[in-house]
Amino acid sequence: MVSRPRTDRSPVSHRAVVVPPPWLGHALRAQRGPVPWSAVVRGALAAGPLLAAALAVGQASLGVVAAIAAMLAGINDRPGSRRSAVTRLGVPAVVGAAGLVVGTYAGQSLGAVALSVVLLVLGTLAGCVSAVGPVASSAATQLLVAAAVGAGMPLPESGWQRGLVYLAGAGWLLLLRLALPTPGALAGDFRFDGERAAVARVYDTIADLLDAVGGGDAVARRTALTAALDQAQDALAGPRLRRYAASAAERRLHAQYAAALPLAEAATALAWSAEAVDARAPEALRRLAAAVRGATHTGPLPAPHRSAPALRALDDALLAAAQAFDRGDGGVPHTRGAGPAGAFRTAFGAGGREYGFRVGLSFGAGAAVAQWLHHAQWYGAHTHWYWLPVTAVFLVKPDLGPLVSRVLCRAAGTVLGALVFAALAVVPPGPAGLVAVVTVCGALLPVATRHFAALTAVVTVLVLALVMAGGEPQASTGRIGETLLACVIVLVVGHLPVPLPGDRGGNVRARLATAAEAAQSYLAHVLSGADDRARRWGLRREAYRTLAEARATIALTAAELPALARHAHGAEQAVALLERLVDTVTACAVHLDDTGGLTPRHTRQIDAVLERLAVHQQKAGLVLPPFVLPVPLPERAVTAG
Repeated sequence: MVSRPRTDRSPVSHRAVVVPPPWLGHALRAQRGPVPWSAVVRGALAAGPLLAAALAVGQASLGVVAAIAAMLAGINDRPGSRRSAVTRLGVPAVVGAAGLVVGTYAGQSLGAVALSVVLLVLGTLAGCVSAVGPVASSAATQLLVAAAVGAGMPLPESGWQRGLVYLAGAGWLLLLRLALPTPGALAGDFRFDGERAAVARVYDTIADLLDAVGGGDAVARRTALTAALDQAQDALAGPRLRRYAASAAERRLHAQYAAALPLAEAATALAWSAEAVDARAPEALRRLAAAVRGATHTGPLPAPHRSAPALRALDDALLAAAQAFDRGDGGVPHTRGAGPAGAFRTAFGAGGREYGFRVGLSFGAGAAVAQWLHHAQWYGAHTHWYWLPVTAVFLVKPDLGPLVSRVLCRAAGTVLGALVFAALAVVPPGPAGLVAVVTVCGALLPVATRHFAALTAVVTVLVLALVMAGGEPQASTGRIGETLLACVIVLVVGHLPVPLPGDRGGNVRARLATAAEAAQSYLAHVLSGADDRARRWGLRREAYRTLAEARATIALTAAELPALARHAHGAEQAVALLERLVDTVTACAVHLDDTGGLTPRHTRQIDAVLERLAVHQQKAGLVLPPFVLPVPLPERAVTAG
């Protein structure tokens, strides 16, 4: 049978595609990826066994505290290296233990009004500090959660005992993270499997960018390269496993990461200029990735043609990478951080103040309302008033998505988790059954973190099981009621105008200003003719990284309800222009290395991007740091080709 084309002219019907608003669409999306089986195993070996050991020796209350600490550490147990896990899990645990001690003594010595004021002030400071970065945000969250638990949970132990047990619970999970090998990653020293995977991913994404040169996917591939470099930078930034000198494996990884920076620079320049790249270059990059992943030698590497400055830079970088892989030695890679002064400026700048205001007010109001209801005995004899401020802390965190999305997911997840536990509690499970429930929930945590509703459901079941293990009756109804009340409080506080008008939309403006400053520093360094390439690569990394952080913050704000989303107006286009500027400066750097000057195309592009950025700032009402160019530019004095 021969198929024939249709010759009728009847209209084709199209189904209307219903696109949900951004705040709802975010609630319906979940992250995807392979199951992190190693994290699942760690979760199963953490909270449940700790609770079982405590019950076996008749110390149920201590087991509950240790299991809570392990649960919170499990939420932070994300993919990455062992080095970064020390900071990612350890710092929040230490801060959380301090919060538990402070909350315990404050709850024992202060009345309801004074305690609410203390928690409000603590929440405001913790909210400001959260703006510094992901680890600071996790630490501030654990500080507030532990402070509320310490103030409200009836436990026989003193504050310092609770703090030590909390540290032991979180430390147990950290010990598992450091000691257990990752399945399938035993090549070389298994302690560095996360670092090897992160560095290998950098080489793979450079190869992907070279494949996309001249095509429509080049911008997306360059964005993926930025993300891969960020992850590798974080993976190598943790504490050394040896105190005074890096091991051979660490030095090799540092050398391999450092060798990727000029390769990434050359690939970005090629994508900017759309220079043709033959298939040999991506093949060489993938061989390097395989060598990193398997801790093996690279073997012979195919070289690209040296027909243009960016291609010559790529060839030189490949040769340098091969030598670095053979030597296996390199210095400490560029690390982030402007020191205490920079962290202070971030925490108490416009973005930090705005977030601190909302966290403090939500946390303090939650504590005040909960204690008022508790003393009014609206919930009966068994009231867990600390649930309300604890829920408010998680709801007010922008790390977990837009505000309305967080509220919807929290409400749905709590109801689902409470119903599941209520069904389990129809037949009282007994101590062994509760330990089993906590163990299963601990194993599910690494997978549940992909969606806030799923995470909430798992945490709800786990917390209700711990409440029963501590000797209190089943409390599913109270959990639902206080969660819904916290949702209302956070929704109201989230849409209140901040006290200082300059702080409105402060997080978006602060991120955008930081990215613009980093772009200006990179631009000034390259066009000054300085020959410090290590500093240039560090400035380039910081520029792209701050731009990625700004883009993420803007996307999150744009997905809010209109009252909050308006603060992101015009910011996304400004980030796109800044990214184009940094791409152009990268191409300039490569061309200057090869010829000592720039072409009119380079300078025209810089002038055009800066002009468009200035016009856009005026239209969108944005205020960015001024960009200053050296006069004359290198091309005007050196080359016109």
